[in-house]
Amino acid sequence: MNGVRRKTRHALTLAERLSEEAKLLWDEAKTLPPGPRREELLKKARETETTRHLSEWLTSPGLQPPR
Repeated sequence: MNGVRRKTRHALTLAERLSEEAKLLWDEAKTLPPGPRREELLKKARETETTRHLSEWLTSPGLQPPR
């Protein structure tokens, strides 16, 4: 790659994409028996939801910049 960053226009917001990803991870984890792979998916789903919450908080209109 030559260092040029391509802009991508997403049909969904970041929060929507993160919610969808978390749902897919939860759903896949439900189909697995207890074990390391299932725990890995559950951890990733929780991290994805936390990321969505942080993103929503950071972009909320009530958040004030530091003074």
